[in-house]
Amino acid sequence: MKLSEEILQRFREGMTGADKAGVPEPTAMTLATCSEGQPSARTVLLKDVDEDGFVFYTNLGSNKGKQLAANPSVALVFWWREIEQQVKVEGLANPVTEAEADAYFASRPRESRIGAWASIQSAELPDRQVLEDRVRSFEEKFQGREVPRPEHWSGFRVDCRMVEFWYGRAHRLHERLRFTAESDRWEKRLLYP
Repeated sequence: MKLSEEILQRFREGMTGADKAGVPEPTAMTLATCSEGQPSARTVLLKDVDEDGFVFYTNLGSNKGKQLAANPSVALVFWWREIEQQVKVEGLANPVTEAEADAYFASRPRESRIGAWASIQSAELPDRQVLEDRVRSFEEKFQGREVPRPEHWSGFRVDCRMVEFWYGRAHRLHERLRFTAESDRWEKRLLYP
């Protein structure tokens, strides 16, 4: 379901506040996946947010890519310590379109695009030299021309089912506001801290 204007406004205000407060990477979010009953979490970067959800990109052959293929249910957590705010999101990760993946990939620095080809993400690496050799090999392969997006690299948009905003308050009497997708609307509830 599309995010409400209030959800987007609260999120954007938090992101702006985190940026102004000097949070080193305000777009950093914990992405939790679950495969065969075993949860797994890691930090990834938010690349876009709009009424259709939260977008991130990855190597589809990585552990997280495989987990998302097996079970698209995910949770995201943004923690902005400097402003004592947290945003928690739950929903389904759906693949972005080829056009979206191509456009974002083309916007990345050339070195990052080469890295997407060189890294066999999550596979065991015998030693660092093997990776550096792979980088050089792909630099030579694409010398003098654009680096296309590899088929194994794309993105996901989280179609949200729940978004919760946590605001730190004195004496641990924090403010929690949860939005839950209910049929065709968002239900808003205030929760005990």
